[in-house]
Amino acid sequence: MSVRAVGNAGSGEGSGNGSGAGRERPRVAMVFPGQGAQQTGMAVGLYEADPGFRARMDEVFALWGAEGDAVRRDWLAPRPVLPLDDLRRAQPLLFAVGWALGQTVSDWGVRPAAVLGHSVGEVVAAVFAGVLALPDAAALLAERVRHLADAPPGGMVAVAASEEQVLPLLAPGVVVGAVNGPRQVVVAGAEGPLARTEQALSANGLRFRRARTTSAFHSPVVAAASARSLPALRATPLRPPALPLVSGYTGTFLTDRQAVDPEFWVGQPAAPVRYAQALDRLLSTGPYLLLETGPGQSLTMLAKRHRAVRPGGSTALALLPAKPASGAAESAALHAARAALAS
Repeated sequence: MSVRAVGNAGSGEGSGNGSGAGRERPRVAMVFPGQGAQQTGMAVGLYEADPGFRARMDEVFALWGAEGDAVRRDWLAPRPVLPLDDLRRAQPLLFAVGWALGQTVSDWGVRPAAVLGHSVGEVVAAVFAGVLALPDAAALLAERVRHLADAPPGGMVAVAASEEQVLPLLAPGVVVGAVNGPRQVVVAGAEGPLARTEQALSANGLRFRRARTTSAFHSPVVAAASARSLPALRATPLRPPALPLVSGYTGTFLTDRQAVDPEFWVGQPAAPVRYAQALDRLLSTGPYLLLETGPGQSLTMLAKRHRAVRPGGSTALALLPAKPASGAAESAALHAARAALAS
């Protein structure tokens, strides 16, 4: 089946606005999920059923050598040595699945007009934007994971509330690590303060749940460990983006200066994610077809609640089912997305 290219690499700032959405063909914006989106068995069915996707995954695993082999074995094993929620497995696999899916879509002839990543998804977005070459991004992620594995233990809690509601309830040392929507925030910190924060949330009648991580990403807990990647980043070629990249850390389009600044990238694991603000900024230049390029459908669900999507101007589409499924089901979801892109 021939697929028309929906996107282009034009300027994000001047590539459209919200007016005339009903008359304008939406361009594709790839959105890459991050920590917490991982699921046991994610994309395994597709890996077993789709030779093209399998080749793309294996390409990334090969860049990590023996550690890549270990990551793949644990990913495919019914009883892995390291559980998926361990950052040494979650982070590499989220990167690999995001890149392999995005490259699969690119192989169809679809070119994104913009990219947006959540947490580690921003590293995948940087590859598609040309800021990082794939081998360099894989090497930097391995370096980052190696240092972050030595950070003090902690966790993250997703809360169904606004940032303003949550802030007074945070124990000392706990911070807002992500703002994903008007009433969807994630708080992060060391285990003791985080448990006290959960007690305060419960006492105030707020709904919350633990995120799937044993690390306090996007908090000062991981700052020192993250900073140890700076020498490797300074030695890595960084380029201005060749297509618009909306950063979840700045909430707007990445500038050339930020893209080539090692300090910007090294601070990301400890910096808060302003995903809701970034999505607002991206959709202000819409309409877009937001293509969730990773496991699950969490970013698709967030997008469908956005005021620019609900009226029908922009749309949101996931490449995989909400939960891991058989090879046939995951292939069917991918083929359905391909048909939607071609329509």
